[in-house]
Amino acid sequence: MRVAVVGTGYVGLVAGTCFADVGNDVICVDKDVNKIEMLNQGQIPIYEPGLEEMVKRNVEQERLSFTTDIKKAVQASQIIFIAVGTPPNEDGSADLQHVLSVAKDIGQHMNGFKIVVNKSTVPVGTADKVKEEIKKHTRHDFAVVSNPEFLKEGAAIEDFLKPDRVVVGTDNEEAAEIMRNLYAPFVRTGKPIIVMDIRSAELTKYAANAMLATKISFINEIANLCEKVGADVDMVRRGIGADRRIGPYFIFPGTGYGGSCFPKDVKAIIRTAKEHGMHLKILEAVEEVNNRQKTILLDKIKKYFNNDLKGKTFAVWGLSFKPNTDDMREAPAISLIRALTKEGAKIQAHDPEALKEAEWRFEDLLNKQVFLIKKRYDALEGADGLVIMTEWNEFREPDFYLIKEMLKQPVIFDGRNLYDPKRMAKISIDYFPIGRPSSIEYKKINK
Repeated sequence: MRVAVVGTGYVGLVAGTCFADVGNDVICVDKDVNKIEMLNQGQIPIYEPGLEEMVKRNVEQERLSFTTDIKKAVQASQIIFIAVGTPPNEDGSADLQHVLSVAKDIGQHMNGFKIVVNKSTVPVGTADKVKEEIKKHTRHDFAVVSNPEFLKEGAAIEDFLKPDRVVVGTDNEEAAEIMRNLYAPFVRTGKPIIVMDIRSAELTKYAANAMLATKISFINEIANLCEKVGADVDMVRRGIGADRRIGPYFIFPGTGYGGSCFPKDVKAIIRTAKEHGMHLKILEAVEEVNNRQKTILLDKIKKYFNNDLKGKTFAVWGLSFKPNTDDMREAPAISLIRALTKEGAKIQAHDPEALKEAEWRFEDLLNKQVFLIKKRYDALEGADGLVIMTEWNEFREPDFYLIKEMLKQPVIFDGRNLYDPKRMAKISIDYFPIGRPSSIEYKKINK
């Protein structure tokens, strides 16, 4: 099939590349000239495991190309995906200006029947707005489809090639059949292509992310309760996760969720409800819990140092909101680092992939209070403590004796529960996880 994808951000680039990889002819469009030049030179603007190799392979085979010429892409394609950003407005609603701008461009350049697919995460009713915008600029027939993405950063290629389900919202049977054919190579194992009305498809994306965010905030609440009553959230997590009705996924406690989806989508669905006279009280609580959870580790650090962090230096391992990505959008590490610097502390931060992203995130503090370190152990030099903020694999089994030797004080504050408090107690490292006994408490319990 002939496919155009407008927007070469995370979703657009992954989708376009994966469609090309199963034999489609794909044109990816972006108005950012520098980004298109990078892509045409084989440089990938985001970090996603496996994506660079896949892009190069499909470009070489001439199934995938990149351009700033949206007219060329629209007229050459049967299916046009809109995959541009929908950042939140101050009131939490999704900003649709980029989506509607693309819709206008599509309408102006159509040369026959087209299927226009909303791949961006958009609120209920967006398809109607896209349809209205296109109609203003063309007399050609077209169909608008909602096709939300369900990609996990760090595993996006696998998620796209082997989806749990494909959701297609349309009231046009021809469009539904074409979309079934487009996605057929990805569901050969029998995973469903679920065709539904457009508004249900639009809401499905928000509902899915809101449910996952709820699970995270729930387990964080339980973790905080565990600390109060002397329980171990790791044991509780295993106990409830074995129940098939609950499952083991998204019940790992930490310092709150971040990224490009959960914070934005929870805000957007809350806003949608308010526009229709409803309060989604559970999701309002989910958001409140998540905001509070981002301060949990700071409280532990301040307590350990008797509320005096001025002049202290902390090594921070992990800046991205999750491993296997360089994405720092809404990352808990940003909140923590800024809070520590306000207390007068200095930060020596390391991340395997997000250092370049961090340069502009901390531009005002860079090389003053925030220093970006290329090697994990180098970040420990002269530090008063180590803080873990992202569960990268290379942080899971470090040289603890070297850590103890390099730190001024042998203390680790772990926002991702990577280590065993019992083991840390034996090594004589003061260890403070989330929802589990600290190594100090463990020693008291086992005297």
